[in-house]
Amino acid sequence: MTTLSGKRHGHNRGPKKFSRMPSESSVRSIYSRSSVPGVGTNYSSTRSSSGDVARKISGGILGGAQPNDQPFSEHERTRNNEMLSQSFRRNLQLVLRGTSGRLSLSTRALANPSEEYAEQPQYPAIEDLSFRSRKKREAAEWHERIRQLSTVEEKLFEINMPKYYGYKAHLITDQKFPYNVLPLAQYATRTYLEENLPETYRKLEESAKQLLDQVRGELEDVVGFELTGYSRSFGSNEELSPVEKEEIVTASLLTGLNRVLINGMSKKFTHLNELETDFDPRHEAFWFLGGIPPPALVKNIKKGVEWQKPYANDPYDRKIQYVGKPYLALRHKHPLDAFAQNAVDNLDVKRDGVIIPEFRFDPITLGYRTEQRHATTIPGFWPGDQHEFGLVSFQRRSHAQIRPTYCAVNDLQEALHAQGIFSSYAWTLGQACYQGFSTFNDVTYPLSTQTVITDGKMWSFYAYQLNTTLLHSDQVDANPRYNQCWGTKELQLYDHVDESGKVHGLNDEVLLHLISFYMNTPHPRVGVDLKPYLCKTETRVADIIDEKRRIFMEEKYKHIVSNRPRHRPEPELYQWEKIYKVDNDTRALEPKRRPFELGLNMYRRRMDEHALKYIPRKVRPDGPKSKPKFEATYYPSVRR
Repeated sequence: MTTLSGKRHGHNRGPKKFSRMPSESSVRSIYSRSSVPGVGTNYSSTRSSSGDVARKISGGILGGAQPNDQPFSEHERTRNNEMLSQSFRRNLQLVLRGTSGRLSLSTRALANPSEEYAEQPQYPAIEDLSFRSRKKREAAEWHERIRQLSTVEEKLFEINMPKYYGYKAHLITDQKFPYNVLPLAQYATRTYLEENLPETYRKLEESAKQLLDQVRGELEDVVGFELTGYSRSFGSNEELSPVEKEEIVTASLLTGLNRVLINGMSKKFTHLNELETDFDPRHEAFWFLGGIPPPALVKNIKKGVEWQKPYANDPYDRKIQYVGKPYLALRHKHPLDAFAQNAVDNLDVKRDGVIIPEFRFDPITLGYRTEQRHATTIPGFWPGDQHEFGLVSFQRRSHAQIRPTYCAVNDLQEALHAQGIFSSYAWTLGQACYQGFSTFNDVTYPLSTQTVITDGKMWSFYAYQLNTTLLHSDQVDANPRYNQCWGTKELQLYDHVDESGKVHGLNDEVLLHLISFYMNTPHPRVGVDLKPYLCKTETRVADIIDEKRRIFMEEKYKHIVSNRPRHRPEPELYQWEKIYKVDNDTRALEPKRRPFELGLNMYRRRMDEHALKYIPRKVRPDGPKSKPKFEATYYPSVRR
């Protein structure tokens, strides 16, 4: 009978032996750190064979004398025996006997002093360990990670990774523009506005007049026919609002004008034959806006924590989501030339004397409420389309009909300018994101577009140049770049159309502006890398060779941009819970199962924090009892 101390009753057998013997690899690892004189020499070739080395080791540690060698002294044997425990020495002897002296030893050469020391001392960077600096470094690392991702979809998906339930974003649409919205539009997009068109169109003025003489008759016929030439099915439909009726007529009119202009001008301007036309496309863009004080709720929360009190008034990034649906959008495979000839790196908002209003107020003060949704950036097409640069878009003006119901002051002209800025910035930002840039990674070259706002009778024309996308955190003040917008005041196309369909008072200025927009020819950017931040072999998810990874990212990305709700409702703190559980602890004996009772903030849940999809046994590739049991995930990661 053996006790825990390893003794039998009546017999002292000594300490219990180890049940496991050290492996030969562990013995090698112990003696692989042996240093030898010289650089790059082999121990076995300079001193003795590997078998002799093994015998020397066993003899040196265990105290025996070796053939062809002098026996170790008593002092050396005592020192070597103290290096290892008694049990390990016994097991080591058994290992050496089993290898018959054929124990391989790996050696490492000593480094030269010149390799260990430098002429000038090199010290690691001293990092600021304050809270603000640490958060700034974390944000910079995330921005760099987004820049290094391979495909367009992965970059856009990575922006949504921190929020499983989406961001709380201020939703800006093309359906409503409140009073005094122009300062917000300029500040939120860092745009300088000039009330005239750039010099580019003056060079096209003579050619535009010649083309107008050729197509004037057809344009008049289209205007007269679409407005009074036939009766529409919604004429007696009382369910349609005046706004909806206006949009139907305007969409039909723009379709006819676009057809006439392309047919009449494509012979001389061949780029019109290569256009891609989108009807009612999705123009959406998401970006971060900094420099605005935090809301009262965030400020009070920080003041309630002792160490966060100094940071209670720090600026708080707002999330801006633009959602628009223009009547018509024309795209080309080459970008438009820049309207301003200055390089983007030479722009300086202070040196150029540019004045951009500072609207450092929460957008909710103007009525732009927040909505929980995923960040979506879509310029009207999916990544991979060859026609990825915008030529001109026709925006809706139907909000002017209902504007008097919520705005007592007539500032329609400022609202139109704000719409031109928001819609142009969102479209060019979407195009920039498809080139590999983002709200955190600035553009390396300018992108230009043209915007028309109309209801068929009143027209406004805008030319926009995107020079920067950095508007987050302190970049709203530190970034010297700024975007540029040129726009006209609203112009009237005609006075009226009689019952016979004849157009009276046709305004040639409107038609000249419209023709000039079609004449503006896109050109390839020579010597410019249009996609510097994208992988050369995997610019989009469809280019991924790994089928599982390609299908996974395609499904996840399409689900995000669809903004469909989750199959389970979002976490919510009900009013009765706030009263009886948070503000007043009146249910102490009730089990704590809700997230807020367990100290969990569900809105910090990341996109990859979910249960993995189980693989049924019958469909496992290596048999019913094989592993893994769950499908692998392929969320964005740096692969180059």
